[in-house]
Amino acid sequence: MFDIISFIPRAVVQGIPLLFGSTGEILTEKSGNLNLGIPGIMYVGGICGVIGSFFYEQSLADKADINGFLAIAIPLLCCLLGSLLMGLLYCFLTVTLRANQNVTGLAMTTFGVGVGNFFGGSLIKLSGAEVPSIALSSTSYYFHRPLFADNLGWFGDIFLSYGFMVYLALAIALILAYVMNHTRTGLHLRAVGENPNTADAASINVTRYKYTATCIGSMIAGLGGLYYVMDYASGVWSNNAFGDRGWLAIALVIFTIWRSNVGVLASILFGGLYILHMYIPTGANPAMKELYKMLPYIVTIVVLCFTSLRKKREDQPPQSLGLPYFREER
Repeated sequence: MFDIISFIPRAVVQGIPLLFGSTGEILTEKSGNLNLGIPGIMYVGGICGVIGSFFYEQSLADKADINGFLAIAIPLLCCLLGSLLMGLLYCFLTVTLRANQNVTGLAMTTFGVGVGNFFGGSLIKLSGAEVPSIALSSTSYYFHRPLFADNLGWFGDIFLSYGFMVYLALAIALILAYVMNHTRTGLHLRAVGENPNTADAASINVTRYKYTATCIGSMIAGLGGLYYVMDYASGVWSNNAFGDRGWLAIALVIFTIWRSNVGVLASILFGGLYILHMYIPTGANPAMKELYKMLPYIVTIVVLCFTSLRKKREDQPPQSLGLPYFREER
């Protein structure tokens, strides 16, 4: 029988990295920047958090002396700093130097994965581990322990059995949706993404909005990498372990039609589709298992075709998405 009680929590924890990544990319794309470097930024965010956690644990004479606040704050700050630097690099290349956004994003993905693998491999050598991975169980405990009571039966299993970063991801997505639709800042940001010429004529600082949205979006996406390592993987880092989650996060942006509040449910759906092959018996036919693994991508393609056929303006990306802004052409 299909065990829905165990399926939903696993779908949630699978979907949270996608929610962080898609929320950050939605904020970035609303400013008109198409950042295909999200997979690399998530990777850098994860490895920066691991670096902070590793050196904090190494500084302790006894693991029992660990401070819960520092165990969370140090990896979190390192993750945000690394992701911020990646966002600044992207903005410098695409906003200031007006480099091609598609090429820059793809290059940053390659760069981010390379940086993560380099420092990850270095930490594995420093730890002297016999396996190609490093475990940070002391600090990761504070990330994946349930924030609320988890002994309330099925209700607790479905809603209250997660670490604090799950609820942080939900809060960020809902707050972003409110800011975009009900505040003057959100209105200005959407104006920059739709028509930067008009926004600039209305005395809106286009460059500042693009820098701010992209950098904050990068930090949000970087939290997805930190969550994957410290919560989902219980502090175990191994090179190239992220898989295609960064690309699925970008696909989720299209699936949600650039609405972060819709991304809350969509990320859980994608997380469920990602692990569905583990719950549906496929017998001795491995081809069926591979077909189930394709479901997130198939669903994204179907939604993209559907929204393209509808041709409603509210279902389309920002008009200036991926286009550099030249003020001299006003």
